[in-house]
Amino acid sequence: QVQLVESGGGLVQPGGSLRLSCAASGSIANIYYMGWYRQAPGKQRELVARITTSDGFTDYGDSVRGRFTISKDGAKNTVVLQMNSLKPEDTAVYYCNADPMLPGSSAYWGQGTQVTVSS
Repeated sequence: QVQLVESGGGLVQPGGSLRLSCAASGSIANIYYMGWYRQAPGKQRELVARITTSDGFTDYGDSVRGRFTISKDGAKNTVVLQMNSLKPEDTAVYYCNADPMLPGSSAYWGQGTQVTVSS
């Protein structure tokens, strides 16, 4: 099992910045990707950003590319999502994700943290 503990989030004005962190513990040796997804009311959950735990390869959703940056701290098994130039449409619940990407395995999810962008 893998446990994911999220921190960060909150209310920010348009154009502002926020930082989300996710710390993983437990059976993390087989985790291939760690990252963030988000879900706004009435919409499907979508990829925000993810990073491979082995070599730091990153992948971003089209709507956040160039504004958000994901990074990892291997020593602390933590991924950080730096969100800049936030827009009202970034408002959503953000979920940390850890995925082994192995046949027959399931991904792990955090409890979610609310990000609200509003003036």
